Amino acid sequence: MIILGIDPGLQKTGWGIIEKNGSRLSYLASGLIKTNRDDGLPRRLAHLHETLSALIMLWNPNAAAVEETFVNKNPASALKLGQARGVLLAVPAIHGIETAEYSANKVKKSVVGVGHANKDQVAMMIKTLLPTCGKPSEDEADALAVAITHAHYGSMNKSILAAVNIPPPVKNGQTNRRKRSL
Repeated sequence: MIILGIDPGLQKTGWGIIEKNGSRLSYLASGLIKTNRDDGLPRRLAHLHETLSALIMLWNPNAAAVEETFVNKNPASALKLGQARGVLLAVPAIHGIETAEYSANKVKKSVVGVGHANKDQVAMMIKTLLPTCGKPSEDEADALAVAITHAHYGSMNKSILAAVNIPPPVKNGQTNRRKRSL
């Protein structure tokens, strides 16, 4: 299973791709999507969409995971980040990819073992868990941590959905004909 992890941002979005084979995790790729501050918001959001779509077409992930954002003190910045997150959540869904969201504390706890770990601790554990990743930037390390979190919790999420009789997400324009009652 190939998993795309995303650390959302309007200026810099970190992305990381890992492969899960049983309990083994392997690093495949990571990087940053940077937008031009001089461009208007619509162009910056379009750039996020185009670049993430290209990454999905290149790597063909089976699942995606996005880090949830914390509350921002500046309302204008929070709104812009929310719009960027909306694009970054929608792109995998457009491509028919199941997408999960994880809180920053859950990501840190999953990777480091402590929910309030600092960025250096996360980066150190990413290098330990994925030794071939080199020296990822903070945003790349965060994205790889989100992907690792999904590798740990993603199958559990599917089991919970199956237990309450909720069908899995529909992929690539297929219809889900299974009836459900809630």
